[in-house]
Amino acid sequence: MGLDTMIAAHWAADEKEIPVMPNQPAPNLMSWASEIDEGAILQAARTARLPFVAGHVALMPDAHVGIGATVGSVIPTEGAIIPAAVGVDIGCGMVATETTLTAADLPDDLARLMPIVERRIPAGVGKGHDDPAVDRTLADLGLPYTSLTPKQETKVAAQFGTLGSGNHFVEVCLDERERVWTVLHSGSRGIGNQLATKHIAGARALMRRLAIGLEDPDLAYFTQSTPEFTAYIEDMLWAQRYAMASRARMDRVLVDALFRVVGTGSRVRTINCHHNYSERETHGGKDLWITRKGAIKAASGDEGVIPGSMGTRSYIVRGAGNPASYNSCSHGAGRRMSRGRAKRELSARSLTEAMRGRTWNSDRADALVDEHPEAYKPIDQVMADQRDLVEVQHTLSQVFNYKG
Repeated sequence: MGLDTMIAAHWAADEKEIPVMPNQPAPNLMSWASEIDEGAILQAARTARLPFVAGHVALMPDAHVGIGATVGSVIPTEGAIIPAAVGVDIGCGMVATETTLTAADLPDDLARLMPIVERRIPAGVGKGHDDPAVDRTLADLGLPYTSLTPKQETKVAAQFGTLGSGNHFVEVCLDERERVWTVLHSGSRGIGNQLATKHIAGARALMRRLAIGLEDPDLAYFTQSTPEFTAYIEDMLWAQRYAMASRARMDRVLVDALFRVVGTGSRVRTINCHHNYSERETHGGKDLWITRKGAIKAASGDEGVIPGSMGTRSYIVRGAGNPASYNSCSHGAGRRMSRGRAKRELSARSLTEAMRGRTWNSDRADALVDEHPEAYKPIDQVMADQRDLVEVQHTLSQVFNYKG
């Protein structure tokens, strides 16, 4: 049966909700989360019912409701891809560097580091820089200038190596050996958002033209071998390269700044991984598109970075290669409160208490309440839920935190 025939037959059927409880497998849906909202389960079930989903949708321990597809889900598709499942921050992810420094090498506080980081890693909505050296890096990435307007080309260069806003951050941490690490979270910035938004709108328009009904319009998709599919994949893969290279640049800047403040130090290793992306992988003998929306790849031996929230621990992990999760694990703690609810129910005073003993943007506490650790699931429980997905290599505690 061809994909078009499958789709037509699917939407003619009278589908029912898939019953599922946390940590219990069900048809086309499997969850590792001990704490999960019913809305996230129902949302993931809608995704799982799409006729081109080639197996079950895997829900990671940090799963929560997203736009279209659930944040913290792994979606295997054959012959089609859902732009909103990748999301608007294409290639968002983490980079961490282990250094030779120890706690004894650090000053009493890292206040001197803050203005250097603020100057060299611009942060915030629309923020950029004017570093001419960026053009060489972008040329190496194969920037698709033909796909972009002149204004977009300028944005691509200005925002390369910049942090963004929201939950994107820069940290300096100590592991259980008191070894110093840097950790950074960022994605493809404005250009990733613009490319994703264009394709998500295009997919929705295509569904309307083809009279294809969807339980959620944000699950609109492109089918393989169509011009729309080809254009999206080209832009998506480029944005993923852009995001990874941008993180690598910021990581170099951050580590150099830390060594400048301390007066010594060298790099041991760097781990750079996406958690909002899609790529071709083979599972169960099939070549599939594996979309990880808020999940990282955790094939056997893969190294990954799983951050907690402000004031909590983060983890350096090694993948266990669990086929049931499509070799995946969580990308972080996962929100338990929306940003609006966090601002209503939590306070700058309690955030300041949670960040006691750390160097951070304390003068902006009011603006950071939506990033309060109580707005997120407990990271230790998330890690306990996925013992069969990853092995913890190092546990990191923050001593410095900077958010855009």
